[in-house]
Parts: sequence; C-alpha cells; structure tokens
Amino acid sequence: MEDYEYITNKMSTEDQERVAKALKGNWQMLTLLGWSADDVASKPMIAVANAWSEICPGHMNLRQVADAVKNGIAQAGGVPVEFGSIGICDVSEEGYVLPSRDIIADGIEVMQGAHKFDGLVLLGSCDKIVPGMLMAAARCNIPTIMVTGGPMLGGAPFLNRPKTESTASYESWGMYQAGKVSAEDVMRVTMTDKPTIGSCNYYGTANTMSCIAEAIGLQLPDGGAIPAVYADRLRLAKASGVRIVEMVKEGLRARDIITWESLQNAMMFTMATGGSTNAILHLTALACELDIDPQKVMAEWDRLSDVVPQIVQIYPSGTDQNVMEDFFFAGGVCRTLDNLRELLNLDVRTCTGHTLRENLDNHFYWRPQMANENVIRPMSNPFGHRALSILYGNLAPESAVCKPAGIPKHMWKFTGPAVCFDCEADAQEAAHAMKIKPGDVVVIRYGGPKGEPGMREMCGILKFLVGLGLGDSVALITDGRFSGTNNGCFVGHISPEAAEGGPIALIHDGDLITIDVENKRIDLQVDEEELARRRAAWTYTPKKVRGHMARYMRLAGNAATGGAMKWN
Repeated sequence: MEDYEYITNKMSTEDQERVAKALKGNWQMLTLLGWSADDVASKPMIAVANAWSEICPGHMNLRQVADAVKNGIAQAGGVPVEFGSIGICDVSEEGYVLPSRDIIADGIEVMQGAHKFDGLVLLGSCDKIVPGMLMAAARCNIPTIMVTGGPMLGGAPFLNRPKTESTASYESWGMYQAGKVSAEDVMRVTMTDKPTIGSCNYYGTANTMSCIAEAIGLQLPDGGAIPAVYADRLRLAKASGVRIVEMVKEGLRARDIITWESLQNAMMFTMATGGSTNAILHLTALACELDIDPQKVMAEWDRLSDVVPQIVQIYPSGTDQNVMEDFFFAGGVCRTLDNLRELLNLDVRTCTGHTLRENLDNHFYWRPQMANENVIRPMSNPFGHRALSILYGNLAPESAVCKPAGIPKHMWKFTGPAVCFDCEADAQEAAHAMKIKPGDVVVIRYGGPKGEPGMREMCGILKFLVGLGLGDSVALITDGRFSGTNNGCFVGHISPEAAEGGPIALIHDGDLITIDVENKRIDLQVDEEELARRRAAWTYTPKKVRGHMARYMRLAGNAATGGAMKWN
C-alpha cells in the first residue's frame, strides 16, 4: 500500500484516477482476459447480456448478433463484456415460463450490482425474456439499449393460406381429429410452418414485446421487426453497439427513456397493432419497477381501449394472410407510430438521443414501395376498434383481459353453460374425447400465478378447439393466460385467481356465464346468496413445489398486478 501511495503521489491527478480505476477488482480482472491497462482505465465497460442458447429458435442467431454488437462497442471506444441470461421458449408447457421473467431481471440486476458496468446492451427475442430484460433495465437504471433477434420468415402455404405461421400445426391436429385433413397434411405443415430461426412468425408475445421495446424507445428504429435472417439485423446490432457508448458519454439512462409517458406510447402501440394479451401483464409489471400503481396501469389500458383504433393487421388479429415479415416490409413499428402521431407523447426521449417526434420526422424507409394498407393503415381507415379490452364483472372484480381483434363479431356477446376443469390437461383430454360442444363456456382455473404456479399458457387447447371447428361456437375463460397467436372467444387473466378464492373457483358445471365484449363485462349468472354458500364451503390446497417456484408462488401478485413478485 505504501508503494502504491508513493507511485501515485508522483503522478498527475488524471493519471492517478486512471490507475485507481484500473486497480478496481472489476477492471483489473479484464487485464487477465487480454485487455490492456490503458483500455480498462480509460474506456467505458459495456455489458452485453445475451440470452443465446441452442434450445430456443428465437435465440439461435444471438451469438452472431452479439458479435456485431461487440464490434460496434469496440469501434466506438468501449470495452464489451458479455455474459449469459436464461431464456425459455413459450412452447414449453410447464409453469416455469412466467416466473423465468423474474429470474432474468434478477440475474441482470445481480451482475450489474456486482460489476458496476458503465452501460448495458440487452439481447433477447422471446416471450418472457424481453420483458424480463426491460424490467432489469428499469431496475438498474444505467445507459441501456436493447437488440432483439427478429422473427422467422413465414411458412409454406397450407389450405387457403399463402403463408403459414408457426402454430398452424396445432390447428392441423384438431383438423385431423375432425377428419378435415390427412395425417400427411399434419406432418407437412408441422415441418414447414417454421422455415427459419427467429422468434415465431406471427404477432404473438415475442414479436409484440420486441416491437414494444422499439415503441418505448429502448431499441433503435426498425429493430423490432427486422427478420432474424436479414443482414439489416446485423447492421442494426453493430449500430446499437456504437450507440450505447455514446449513451454512456451522454449520461442517457434507462429511466430517462422508460417513463409513464413512454409506457403510454407502448400501450397505444399494442392496442393499435392488436398485440398479445401478455403485453398487458408485462407492461404492468414494468410499471411496477417504476413504482407506478398497477391499478393506474389497468385503468389506462381500459381507457385506451376506447381511444386507439386497430390500424395494423397481422395474424392472429383479423387475418391469416399477414405474418411478421409483411409487417416489416410495410414499414413496421415506425410507420405504425407515425400513423398514430396525434395520440402519442411525441416529446419522450429515446435511445437515439432524440425525441420520438424527431425520430419519426427523420426516419428513412428502405423499402417505401412496399407500404401496404392491407397491413398498416392510417387512423382514418382502421381495421377496427378495441383490439384489446379489460373486462370487469362479478367473475372478475379486479379485471380480466380479452382480445376483441381475434374474437368473431357474433361472439362479442356470448352466454353458455360452464364446463369446468381445474387444469388445462383435463380440458385437453375432454376436447380430444369430443366432450366439448358448441355453446359451451370452457372454464380452466387454478392456472394463475399462484395456482399453477406460474400462470401456464392455454395456447394448445384453444388452437385445438379452432382446429375442431369450435373456434366460433365455444368460449374459454381462465385465470391463466394465452399465447399471442390465439383467437376465438377467450377471456384470460381473471383476477382474483382461483387460488386466491376468486369467484372463478366457485363456478359449477352448468352455471350460465355471460361474456359481453361490447360492455366490457364477464358475469356468472348465480345470485350472491348462492355464491356466499359456495365460498363458505370452498377449500384449497396449494401445490407442493420447491425452489424458485415456491418463492414465486409465495411472492407473486395476480394478473391484475402483472404477476410481478412483490418486494415487501
């Protein structure tokens, strides 16, 4: 220590600061990895949090994307330091998917807390990874930029569809059960509806959240929808590496970008595009990271549903003709936001260093000849209204979520007898045995954050019902959630959930349930006196789980709070 003081006393103040920085543990380790002392003493250290893996098609290209980002960082005078993040594909039917969002946020927070990076680049693509990373960005609040991996291309034609999307195989299995297609047809669509790597080629949760990362201002313009296999993706990745170094020098932090006003913009974008119902969960959880009351967020979702028209049509919202590459060609997120100008908060800051207004004023469209009003329309000529909706009623005192953009118009008011299941597997078994009939309301409960635990996705059962030809005659309600690819009359996120003793736990087979999309209500046609008797007799034994799932079951709020884990 005396030698250190003697040496530094002979140095200039500037040199003392550089040596002191180089001798910090975080930075000194980098010299062991091949960086020079001058690099680590004088350049910003930029973390690259990468969810690459060999199990998730949406993340397979992130190894290459990370290299492009790191080249940009080095070119701009930064020191790139990459570390890994977990990333689960939503194809998994286990309850771990939503709880993984918190592990992702926690892991990045821990790495930042330990190593004190100067800036952060987030690389992810799929359903819970992008929101988990956005939550980490708000929590860490250092200069941060996001780079997503991009969607896969559309699949081969199937029946009357010029391009298929990556859940057509679910529907084909239902069609096979109903005798509409052959076993060869099922195999053919299963092997051709997912032709490349990338996040799913429809507008599900993965692509909704990737586009939201751009709409909220944390991803460079066009980043949300560039296909995974396009060179544009690598060029944007390198530009993002350059830009993060500039953000560090400017002191532009995540919470300068992620604000209540930019959250409103993201919510409006979601409404305008008919995005995944899961976006309501994720943006509500992100708002919790900013200490915004989730009730305020749900009220804003409800208000915006009557204000923002649906001006984008990508499967499953309204048509099976458009997939993600069509959205990209038509102008993507930037053209959508440009068409929404009169509603948006245009003076919010973005990762470019400019406001949203400036970004839109100066945006360069590389493929202007491919603008397509069958995909993106002006507000004066929308595809429809109320793409997403918040419902209330005696079945959902705290809220429920539906997607009118995917519900046949004749089912906007639907009353039918309940057919109750306490897990999705039992509902699947009944559907395969052809025990669900036109006019039924399928009830799947104990699927919420606490009950599953983890809020399992009900994608398979709804797709199977559509394949059976029941998509326009059977409703499905649940305290669980749905994939962004689902359509039909479905209501999810019912809160309070069954595991909390919510009214959905008290439904009996044969009870009449009314779903009224127009008036935003979902009600059980059973009088309060009878419900009180059922409530007094209700019992519940939580599932026995260990590890993170036990912690999540204990700490997670219900869907009305975004399923976020409570800190106190």
